Amino acid sequence: MKKTEVNKLKVLLRKAKSSVIVTHWSPDGDAMGSSLALFNYLTKMKKKATVVVPNEYPEFLHWMPGDAKVLNHQSEPEKVAKLIEKADAVFTLDFNSFKRLEKLGELVEKSKATKVLIDHHQQPDGFAQIVFHDVKACSTCELVYDLIVALGGKKHIDKKIASCLYTGLMTDTGSFRFSSVTAKTHLILADLLQKGAVPNQIHEAVYDTYATNRLKLLGHSLSQKMVVMPEKHLAFISLTEDELNHFSYQKGDTEGLVNYPLSINGIKFSGFFAEMDGKIKVSFRSKGKFDVNKFAREYFSGGGHINAAGGKSDLNMNETISKFLTIINKPDFKVV
Repeated sequence: MKKTEVNKLKVLLRKAKSSVIVTHWSPDGDAMGSSLALFNYLTKMKKKATVVVPNEYPEFLHWMPGDAKVLNHQSEPEKVAKLIEKADAVFTLDFNSFKRLEKLGELVEKSKATKVLIDHHQQPDGFAQIVFHDVKACSTCELVYDLIVALGGKKHIDKKIASCLYTGLMTDTGSFRFSSVTAKTHLILADLLQKGAVPNQIHEAVYDTYATNRLKLLGHSLSQKMVVMPEKHLAFISLTEDELNHFSYQKGDTEGLVNYPLSINGIKFSGFFAEMDGKIKVSFRSKGKFDVNKFAREYFSGGGHINAAGGKSDLNMNETISKFLTIINKPDFKVV
């Protein structure tokens, strides 16, 4: 954490009467964990803060402390608009472009509030006045932990804050198995456990609350929809809206599905395509040096990390898959 940025934030927090914490479209465990951890910390410091999300997020994340006070822009647009208009500070967590907020991004961009970026994704847009950005961090929750410590708030981390932070660290590292995990990650985890986080309870809350249809959807995806191309070292899964509806799809049911093909020996690049609300959501994962952030940015209007990225397609499913196959079948395409 740069001292200059920390000092600027200290000045801002002393002056700010109200803050809004915003995270990306379809929030995941790191997005909600970091947002609610920061919310609980600021609240404990007697600062007025509100978490705002662009749309709904999975039910298995609603157990986190502070969740009941989260505002959804889709369901309460007028309330959110007034809140952002009056805010003195807007914290932008786990994203680096207003495009990741969809319509909420227009409100944040127009806001005269000081923008504070806390993120670990590559190539951030330069919209923030105060920046805490590190692509080497395993999660935004790691950065929020570092920031709280830099602000002198380590002693104020309690079970609520620790549980939120643990959630983001766990989910964004694939339960601590990704290459982004370092010795520092485990030192932070140790401190969070001492502060009251209970690993087995958090894991159960996130991963052991599946509906029967979610497991059936997983089975269908792996047995019927996974295409494996061993000669290319890649595999991909595609699901249409009809297929999702057949299994009574709920928000979060496809979470982590893109990771499964990487468990196949020799597969280093995995793709996932899902038709939702008439649009194609795209997710990519990789092992080793293959840069899915570059791939997503170049071909699917997205981005993220070297080994984890997302994007979208304005084409229909058949056209999207055809486009993907054309790209990966080019003579110069290689998964390394």
